[in-house]
Amino acid sequence: MIHREIDSPYAWFRLAVSVLLSAIGGVGMWSVVVALPAVQADFHADRGAASLPFTLAMIGFGVGGVIMGKLADRRGVVLPVMIGAATLGAGYILASLSTSLEWFAAAYLLIGTFGTAATFVPLMADISFWFERRRGIAIALCASGNYVSGAVWPTLIEAVIRTQGWRAAHLAVGVFCLLVMPPLALLLRSRAPVRGAGAALPSPSRHQIRLPPNVLQGLLAVAGLACCVAMSMPQVHIVAYCGDLGYGPAKGAEMLSLMLGCGIVSRIGSGFLADRLGGLATLLIGSFAQMVALTLYLMADGLTSLYVISALFGLFQGGLVPSYAIIVRESFPPQQAGGRVGVILMMMILGMALGGWMSGVIFDLSGSYREAFANGVAWNALNFLIAVFLLFRSPLIAPRSATAPPAGSAAE
Repeated sequence: MIHREIDSPYAWFRLAVSVLLSAIGGVGMWSVVVALPAVQADFHADRGAASLPFTLAMIGFGVGGVIMGKLADRRGVVLPVMIGAATLGAGYILASLSTSLEWFAAAYLLIGTFGTAATFVPLMADISFWFERRRGIAIALCASGNYVSGAVWPTLIEAVIRTQGWRAAHLAVGVFCLLVMPPLALLLRSRAPVRGAGAALPSPSRHQIRLPPNVLQGLLAVAGLACCVAMSMPQVHIVAYCGDLGYGPAKGAEMLSLMLGCGIVSRIGSGFLADRLGGLATLLIGSFAQMVALTLYLMADGLTSLYVISALFGLFQGGLVPSYAIIVRESFPPQQAGGRVGVILMMMILGMALGGWMSGVIFDLSGSYREAFANGVAWNALNFLIAVFLLFRSPLIAPRSATAPPAGSAAE
């Protein structure tokens, strides 16, 4: 008999299902990246215009994260995931039938808003209620589903595009989502046990940020925007970059899969780190490391060096996204988890959208990706400075019991 309690074997089973759902639903972030060169050629568009579907998908992903996160707060996680499965199926089928870049972009707006978004924020917020002692690693593992998606889908989709075309690839993804996701969602019907009322549960970390709640929320949102503008440069354009260098899009897809595969390792490692140091310290370390990796892209463009730097980039930046969710659970009441995480992740996805589009425009203006990488480094520096400021506003305090609210924190 499975006991549906916090930190129970069922909680770990639920985490595994959540990771799988996130890995499937995350296809909406990566398929358009791989299809970018083929879609650009088919619709005779420039690089900036061809980046528009990704931008709209990311904007939709961000807005949808808030909507689906609040829906999960009120109705549980099953309903948003079911909506996501239906939307992914319909969106990919519509994309496969598109006759213009505008139609294709509109399909990706639908995919991002009510499809991929439903398999990220709601699942991360939900899993945070099922763990106490290992909340950091649980949230990190759940967030890794997005990177499992990035490690698996690009290579598969590139192979289908190469042999059958991008339309067949989109049709196949849509049918797969409709068939596989609903049965998995039904495995998450149990609701989390309730522990006390109101206040956030402090993690094993000792940092509590001394700022008013809305100020902290705003700073985390700006930091998330900045880090994801920087993060989007290699993630969105590595396939096209490799094509421009003469290595071909297949090499770029391999680098993207390598980058995101290493990101899985990074996210899991960041979870262990967060359970010991807290979300804020983990964010600071990840921000500095990502800035180092982006700087390395400015120094080399050889095939071997690009593989190495892409692997390092994945290892360095993978822990950033779950760090924000962990900070929210350390600093705000638990019943606000879905909505507040959704707002911060909306800004992060807006950063991905802005960065993907901005890099394409910079390339069109300069004819080179070097300036785009430099732009990413500058945005990363802003993220790092905010993290440093928050650390200065976070005195090291003694650990508290799991039932007492952290004095002076944003949860008050």
